[in-house]
Amino acid sequence: MGKRIVPAALIALLVILHGQLWFGRGSVPNVSLLVRKLDEQQLSNAQAARANERVAAEIHDLREGLEIVEEKARSELGMVKANEIYVQIAK
Repeated sequence: MGKRIVPAALIALLVILHGQLWFGRGSVPNVSLLVRKLDEQQLSNAQAARANERVAAEIHDLREGLEIVEEKARSELGMVKANEIYVQIAK
């Protein structure tokens, strides 16, 4: 009878560990889901970083140069310089 207890205990331990591998907190499907979420978040972070860089570059241009201010005034507000004629071509 003593010879059967050790293998039975080892098999029970193996079943428990195998169950944790497939159904527990650190299971294979759960880890796969977390990896997929991590990839999506990293993509989102990269897009946000690119947007932040564009905004930072625009802020730098606005602080340092007047060309961007003039370009924005012309394109968004329709402003023109003195002695300049504004011509709009409709397509």
